[in-house]
Parts: sequence; C-alpha cells; structure tokens
Amino acid sequence: MSFRSISHSAPFTHQASSVQKIMFTVLLALIPATAFNLYLFGWPAILLFSVTVGSCVIVEAGCLALAGRPVRATLGDYSAVLTGWLLAMSLPPWAPWWIGFLGAIFAIALAKHPFGGIGQNVFNPAMVARVALLISFPVAMTVWVMPHPLFSAGAPGFFDAIAITFGGQMPDAVSAASALGHVKTELTRGIPVSQSMVQAPDLMDMMMGYRAGSLGETSAILILAGGLFLMAKRIISWHIPLSVMGGVFLMGAIFHAVDPARFASGTFHLLSGATFLGAFFIATDYVTSPVSKKGQLIFGLGCGVLIWLIRTFAGYPEGVAFAVLLMNALVPIIDQYTRPRAFGRNRKGEPLPLGEEKP
Repeated sequence: MSFRSISHSAPFTHQASSVQKIMFTVLLALIPATAFNLYLFGWPAILLFSVTVGSCVIVEAGCLALAGRPVRATLGDYSAVLTGWLLAMSLPPWAPWWIGFLGAIFAIALAKHPFGGIGQNVFNPAMVARVALLISFPVAMTVWVMPHPLFSAGAPGFFDAIAITFGGQMPDAVSAASALGHVKTELTRGIPVSQSMVQAPDLMDMMMGYRAGSLGETSAILILAGGLFLMAKRIISWHIPLSVMGGVFLMGAIFHAVDPARFASGTFHLLSGATFLGAFFIATDYVTSPVSKKGQLIFGLGCGVLIWLIRTFAGYPEGVAFAVLLMNALVPIIDQYTRPRAFGRNRKGEPLPLGEEKP
C-alpha cells in the first residue's frame, strides 16, 4: 500500500456503516409488516403508499435542486424513501391521494430542508407531517376501515381503488373505529372500559393485525420482528424501544389497577395504536434522539408516558406522533445533562488542573 492511499488526517478509524446502508437496512426491516398490511387493506392502500413515497422522493429532489445540491447522489441515501414509507404507515390506508402528497410537502419541504437537510432536522419529518395533516384535515385523517384482504370477496379491485384513492369515492358501510378510538368514544358516552372492550379487537387480533387502523397500527408482531432485526444488526439499541414500551405499559397498568372502569390495561395500550412502530422505527431516529444511553432511556420513557397521557386525556386517541415531537424538542436539554464526561474535564466541561483529583 502506498503512502498516497492512506488518509493523511484524523480520524483514521473506519466503520462499515453508511447512511445509505443504514437506511436500506431499516427499509428491509419494514418490508414484512408493510407487505402484510398492504395485503390486508388492498389496492387503495397500495396506491396511497406509492403516492406518498413517490411524492417524498419528488419533493426531496425539488428541494435539492433549489438548494443547488446534487440530486441523484443525495436521493441515493434512501432517506426520502424512508420518510415517505413511515409517513404512509401512519396514514389511514384508504385516505385520498392528496393526503399523501401534502404530507410529503410537510415532511420534506417544511420539516427537513429548512433546517439544512438530512442530519440537521430537529423534529422527525414523518411525525411533523402526520400531526400537521391531523390538525388540518381531521376528518380525512380519522376515517378507518376494517381489513379487506387483497383479492378476497368484497375487497375493492384495482379500478375501484383508483376511484377511492383518486376520486374520493369511499364505499358505504366500510368505515370502522380504531381500538383506541372506540374505547375513547365509549368513555365519553359513560360506558366503562370493561364493557367497551367487548366490541374491541381481542389481543390476538391486535398482535396479528386484523383490525382497523393505519398500516403501522396493525400487525404488532411483524413490527416487533422488524425492530428485533434492527437490534440484531446493531442499527438501533434496546434503550429507546424498551423504555418507550415500558413507559406506556407501566402507566396503563398502574392506572388500570386503580380504576379499571376508566383506564384500559397496560397490555391494551402496548398492543394498540402505533406503539411498536413508534418505539422501534420512529423514536429511534438518530438525528432527533439523544446520543448517550442514559439520555435515550430518559427520552424513551418520556415518549411512553406522553403517549399514554395523550391517549387518555387529550382530544386525540393516538399520541405517538405528538409524544415523539414533544420529546424531540427536549433532546438538546437531555443531551446537555446526560452527555459523558470528556477525558481530562469535569462534569461542567472545564479542564481538570494537572495533579488534582477529579471532582
């Protein structure tokens, strides 16, 4: 090896990971759950998913061109694809096409590039888009359907799906409430949780995915499998996922034990909504989560507690997106107080005098 082939400046260490490889691995982990859920909700979900991901790539290309940055090379890192993928998984599967398109603008043009692009955004772009869509178009964002598996009797065909996705022609008598929405609505009518749970999906259906909800709220077991795959590949660590799920479960279990007529169980909160998707694929975003392991535990626990609080007391039945964004805002503070002490410096970052014990 010649001297010219060796790096002339530090750092000299090299890791095999790259942004492209990490993003691609996350996409691989999402494929099983996504494929199964697209099968469950049929052609309308497939069309909306394609529009959302494609729109994110197009908006990303436009923003890069306007900024004078290389388009093709940057698109090759798959970050726009992953943002669109996660956004699509947080939308109602039979939502109209313009929801996915506007979501791409919110995520890429408003939440990502104004901060400088990949690696610079303060808030998770997909969750910014979901919250913006939910606040701006609450009706379109809360119309859920029961699964209509592809090619099954009663499932919309391809041309029916075009009418649903691009024509807004939702068939009659197909809408249904999500499990969280059903329990919350029944509580407002004075019906206790124990009674409303009779009509909610059982825990096995919630694990396997046969229930109303977004693509990321259905098959908890496949989302879990993808998350464990990422942990095995060392793309993510256990700290954030476990603390998110632990926070949700403990809050639900404690309050359910105190008043079971008003509060759903910890297991119900753990398996319902987008808890698993948020824990493994959203809260673990490198850019918008803390650096230290202690900080990640605090961040994840805060997400879990906020998810439960928003689901239970706020006006929206699902709280993953709001919780993640609120904790994103606290990441600089968490990093400030949990970062490891630098060698030769005290906890305040001041240099240690030579010959003195560390304080």
